[in-house]
Amino acid sequence: MPAFKTPFPGYGVRFSPFFEGRLLVATAQCYGIVGNGRLHVLELLPSSPVITELASYETADGVYDCCWSESHDSLAVAATGDGSVKLYDHSLPPTANPVRSFNEHSREVQSVDWNPVRRDSFLSGAWDDSIKLWTIDRPTSVRTFLEHSYCVYAAIWCPRHADVFASASGDRTVKVWDVRDPGSSLTIPAHGHEILSCDWNKYDASILATGSVDKMVRVWDVRAPRAPMAELAGHTHGLRKIRFSPHRESVLLTCSYDMTVRLWDFRKEDSMLGQYPHHTEFAFGVDESVLVEGLFASVGWDELVYTWQLGTDPRAGLP
Repeated sequence: MPAFKTPFPGYGVRFSPFFEGRLLVATAQCYGIVGNGRLHVLELLPSSPVITELASYETADGVYDCCWSESHDSLAVAATGDGSVKLYDHSLPPTANPVRSFNEHSREVQSVDWNPVRRDSFLSGAWDDSIKLWTIDRPTSVRTFLEHSYCVYAAIWCPRHADVFASASGDRTVKVWDVRDPGSSLTIPAHGHEILSCDWNKYDASILATGSVDKMVRVWDVRAPRAPMAELAGHTHGLRKIRFSPHRESVLLTCSYDMTVRLWDFRKEDSMLGQYPHHTEFAFGVDESVLVEGLFASVGWDELVYTWQLGTDPRAGLP
């Protein structure tokens, strides 16, 4: 399967919910320390051995995460290092983008996620310890959520409930929120180190996975959160991203500072289904297509975007 070389190290990747081969990729210059960022819109065509670039947008600071709109096939959101959240419309010329910039966070934005149920709002989580709720028709945030005591690395909507999301933080907790309530509904001290990622199971709204600097993936039942229902060990450095499969209830993807992507089934005793050591620097982002089962993508600090089908080698066919 093809790969794409980006000019900057990769931080995030998302498959489009509308087009089978369309990808959104977040990148940041100089490993996110200083310099610009770039958001890429890429296309993987079934009949072509290459990934083509449909559009790219340069930012004044690094782009650390990205997500597609769930209601408009050309809209996307980028999380940037200057604290802004930018909205792009790739049906418009580059000079017309970004179409909006939301400027309320005071530090780097690490996470953006579009509501897949209500489809009219999105979340941002930042190093200013806050989470913000936005809609594209308002210039200011709808609400700010302030309970974490350290950096927020992820804020992810529950795919089964329109008002529920989870957040993962450097304060070593994951919190569950309902936007209709004044505060969080659950706090889990999920790891002994910073939690860098979390994701909801796509079939069971009570199951949540967390990944930490401690190298562990833990799977939780939020109805009985005193202990994890599963622990997945195998990564040799901290977890950077977790994604539950949209096609198989107990399967999830992870990527890590150990430069690998791994596939798991948390309900199996031998939980690790696959290991992909194709990156040569930190693996930062991973995703599975919601439209094509077993079609994966990953990005890393080696400035490569890989796509591959389950059962194949991501590096197959590369020079």
